[in-house]
Amino acid sequence: MHTSIYQTALNTIELEAQSIAGLAAFIDPSFEQAVKVVHGSKGRLVISGIGKSAIVAQKIVATLNSTGTPSLFMHAADAIHGDLGMVQRDDVVMIISKSGESPEIKVLVPLIKNFGNALIGMVGNTDSFLATQSDLVLNTTVSKEACPNNLAPTSSTTAQMVMGDVLAVCLMELNGFSGKDFAKYHPGGNLGKRMYLRAADLYTHNERPHVLPTATLKEVIVEITEKRLGVTAVTDEQNRVVGIITDGDLRRMLEKSNNIQDIKAADILSVHPKTIPPDMLAVDTLDVLRKYDISQLIVAEDGKYLGILHIHDLVKEGII
Repeated sequence: MHTSIYQTALNTIELEAQSIAGLAAFIDPSFEQAVKVVHGSKGRLVISGIGKSAIVAQKIVATLNSTGTPSLFMHAADAIHGDLGMVQRDDVVMIISKSGESPEIKVLVPLIKNFGNALIGMVGNTDSFLATQSDLVLNTTVSKEACPNNLAPTSSTTAQMVMGDVLAVCLMELNGFSGKDFAKYHPGGNLGKRMYLRAADLYTHNERPHVLPTATLKEVIVEITEKRLGVTAVTDEQNRVVGIITDGDLRRMLEKSNNIQDIKAADILSVHPKTIPPDMLAVDTLDVLRKYDISQLIVAEDGKYLGILHIHDLVKEGII
């Protein structure tokens, strides 16, 4: 590895890490009050910025919206050309800026204050115009940018991003935001699926193989083959689960038996099969499959057979 590249990479990581660690000193009464103001607001948190800070603002908005704090992004340049109408009476406004002295920020801040909205400044210069004009300040000062020229926003944008995450997590705690809430806002993603998808959402799409204990070997083989799940449940006349027969059980039986003419399902089945209720989370069914190193589970309720969940169902849904 080229020594210069290697060292530059390590230096960059070290400087960015320092910028994050330094934020601990800035979790002060102003930060706590800012969290409380946002939490107590009847409106939204409108976040604005210019340049790289605007990009950070968009990410923070996305994080807040997905974790239960209604937010929206307003570009500082667009705000002073009409987008200021996005700000409603009960909204809290947060402006992000490293210097706190950008021309657009200096125009925007008095307008926000004239509206009477609470103004939070996330700023890297506590002596700046933005810091002195804000009601509350989130300090994101860094000692040095990771950029070799100490110019390009690198460490400073990292600090802003992390401070935004800190704000979001604190608000999550205050809002009692749960895993179920997260799933509600992420129904199409794999993270959401892990929180809401249940066995009942999967097994109903499969065939429902089952035989009686008196079924012949041929009937068992036909049932497993036709239903294409590599398994069949064995149930009694009242649809109660008696056992399970897998294709592996069939192979082992054929290896051991010379006379298969009179073999019935009752002679092959495994008693006490692993069963799951229909309301079990899909991600929890995966734990059961892995624990017992199996590929199928019987879904049952009050001992009554409902269907088969196959590990392929979890693969298809992206749970694995």
